[in-house]
Amino acid sequence: MNTLDWILLFSTFAIILLYGIYKNRKNQDLEAYLLGNQSLPWYHVGFSLMATQASAITFLSGPGEGFANGMAFVQFYLGLPLAMIVLSITFVPIFHKLKVYTAYEYLQSRFDNRLRIFTAFLFLLSRGLATGLAVYAPAIIVSTLFAWDLTSTNLVIGGIVLLFTTIGGTKAISHTHFQQMMFMTVALVVAFFFIVALLPEDLNFIHGLKMAGKTGKMNVLSLDPQSKYNLWSGLVGGFFLQLSYFGTDQSQVGRYLTGKSVWESRIGLMMNGFVKIPMQFFIILIGVLVFIFYLYHDTPVFHNSVEVKRLQNSEYAGEYAAIESSAVENSLKKRAVAQALQRAYQEKEEAQIEQLTSSLNAVLSQENELRSQASALVKMNNGNDKDINFVFLNFVMNRLPHGFVGILVAVIICASLGAIASALSALAATSVTDILKVSKRKSWTDTQEVRVTQGLTMIWGVLVVLVAIAVQHTGASMIELVNVIGSWFYGVILGVFLIAFYIKKIGGTAAFYGALIAQILVIVLWYYAVEKHQVLAFLWLNPIGAALTIGIAALFQRRVS
Repeated sequence: MNTLDWILLFSTFAIILLYGIYKNRKNQDLEAYLLGNQSLPWYHVGFSLMATQASAITFLSGPGEGFANGMAFVQFYLGLPLAMIVLSITFVPIFHKLKVYTAYEYLQSRFDNRLRIFTAFLFLLSRGLATGLAVYAPAIIVSTLFAWDLTSTNLVIGGIVLLFTTIGGTKAISHTHFQQMMFMTVALVVAFFFIVALLPEDLNFIHGLKMAGKTGKMNVLSLDPQSKYNLWSGLVGGFFLQLSYFGTDQSQVGRYLTGKSVWESRIGLMMNGFVKIPMQFFIILIGVLVFIFYLYHDTPVFHNSVEVKRLQNSEYAGEYAAIESSAVENSLKKRAVAQALQRAYQEKEEAQIEQLTSSLNAVLSQENELRSQASALVKMNNGNDKDINFVFLNFVMNRLPHGFVGILVAVIICASLGAIASALSALAATSVTDILKVSKRKSWTDTQEVRVTQGLTMIWGVLVVLVAIAVQHTGASMIELVNVIGSWFYGVILGVFLIAFYIKKIGGTAAFYGALIAQILVIVLWYYAVEKHQVLAFLWLNPIGAALTIGIAALFQRRVS
């Protein structure tokens, strides 16, 4: 980054954050702090919902997923529109009518304090872990820019967003989200055209996508139920995950409860449901375009530049240099095959296309082997040996023009800060209204409630930073990991709400034991069927969790009756 990049980075960063704080300088009571006085229009609600999810995880790991594994992850979102329709018809009018601060308040009137506290605890656990990942994501960027260690960077990022959330509250977050989505949309479109411009001038765009398709990158839909992502798990498992996420996760419920009316909240949800899929498709496609670009250029053998520098200054420097030299030779072969395949597409030589496709996949297989060797050296050097989350950042820093780099980095960081701020606000709100106020007898004044909520925001901020520090060595794809964490808990929470809304015969005791046992079974199932033996896609944990909760609760109720 040069001087222009740094100026634009800090200017963009300051404009977005200071505007959000300015728009909500005064929070007179808890309704203003947590719900923004329910004063926001539908487009603010919609943009806020999308921006809450669009953290740095989306903009770093999304293109990285496209580069490494192709478009298959898009299937994860197929159940989203249907979930938004169901929520708009059922959950939204109930929450607005009850005038609740959090989704879990309803459970107390329907059941008892015990179930309200239990579901709130599950939310706090799941959202706390996921927010730790959201803190870690922008830390990757900042650590790369300043060559800091990740632990220090996590502390800095956590401190900035904590200050913003504590001062501004929900309305500040929502106003900032609106700006973020404007900046992000423009920045992504511009980045897309920059990447296309970097492709060879004589490469037909469609031919480039076909070449990526020959390597498995354009498999958008899979009918194979054994595939990690497929049409069935996306529609069914994704539907249940999204229904629970947007219907019971306070970080999302808190966003659409800020709507002026039921109609405003509904339209905001529908906007999120039908814009999110093309947006994610576009983000992952950017990763595929980066893959096509590297067909014609030297591909970094390892994309995490901080770990590469550490390796080059270690006892393994010679071995790494040898791997890099082999990678350069392999890139020359890859470029020659790609150019030949490109000509074959132009001349419509089908037999030659198939032969060259086989050659291209062989070269890519060798490239992956060299990357595996480099990862092994990084691990031996006590570093993070996974770099899928660094692919797009490394490309941006080294290939895109100055000036735009600064703006794009600022937008990605601000996106993450907004998502973290939403989560911290939701964690504090749930802690106050569903744990502390339910457990205590003495009432608080409005001022005391705001102060306690701000204090809990700070406590949660410290805890999620600790989680970020703990997970920084996992190296897993963040966009996948954050949804795996959600799938541990969301199905069970959704099952509780479905019982509450639709199965009036089941009481609080049966629902509590059903949820408790189902949660244990879901974790056991994830460990053996998903993680250890890989016979089940993690998205199926969501409908299974909901079904187990309802089924076990029904059995308990029958015994009680």
